[in-house]
Amino acid sequence: MSEFATVLRAWRDRVSPASVGLPAGAGRRAPGLRREELAALAGVSVDYIVRLEQGRAANPSPQLLGALAVALRLDEAERDHLFRVAGAAPPRRGAVPRHITPGVQRVIDRLGDVPLAVFTATHEIVRWNRLWAALLGDPSEYVGLDRNFVWRHFVYGAPDVEYDDEHAEEFAADLVADLRAALGRYPHDAALTQLISRLRAESPEFESRWATARIAEHRASKKVIRTVVGPIAVDCDVLAVPGSDLRLVVYTTAPGTEDADRLDLLRVTGLESFTAS
Repeated sequence: MSEFATVLRAWRDRVSPASVGLPAGAGRRAPGLRREELAALAGVSVDYIVRLEQGRAANPSPQLLGALAVALRLDEAERDHLFRVAGAAPPRRGAVPRHITPGVQRVIDRLGDVPLAVFTATHEIVRWNRLWAALLGDPSEYVGLDRNFVWRHFVYGAPDVEYDDEHAEEFAADLVADLRAALGRYPHDAALTQLISRLRAESPEFESRWATARIAEHRASKKVIRTVVGPIAVDCDVLAVPGSDLRLVVYTTAPGTEDADRLDLLRVTGLESFTAS
């Protein structure tokens, strides 16, 4: 058996269903994930997982390897080993980090009562919970640059989100300054360079703000989001993840307010719609 097949099977066996939000169920012969559970988490077929574990599937893509690393709750050293034994180059150290660490995934799993998403240093969304999707729309529908929040803000705008004048200016300025700071940390990341080039070409507002050469990090804002249950005023806090350069973006409402009641209602109606689908 190949090293890739060996570690894939061993790491699947060590992940408990409870650690990924799945019921333990009855009749399990081993404490780890079943193949169908890993397949669902990684977004591939069960047959493909079988072929990987039997060494019959060659050259898995970097995208699949990344999905397996997250599903298996691998740390960076284990992720890199998985890439290497699959015959792929691990993500470059000079590239913008996208790997969801086990600790970050546990936070996502446990904070289902607030809208939460994980973004890269360039504001590309890489993970979110169901309440985030119910509040702001399902990010799984976005592809390419549309998964980047800075791109969407300056190219499409945000028709369902309102800011007061002070926070609107601060928010836009911080996004551009934050992206410039990311460029300083990852000057050789081709995707980041392309993103900035496209933004400068297609958004006069972004180009004007880019010319100021401001450096900053966006950390908090206030906004009103129009939803199917009515407008909800939220506080948006951006929490840094030490050692990974990921950001956890969390929306909260003031307790005892109509906004909190509406978010509670959305938590029920919005999640029901996801379950029904």
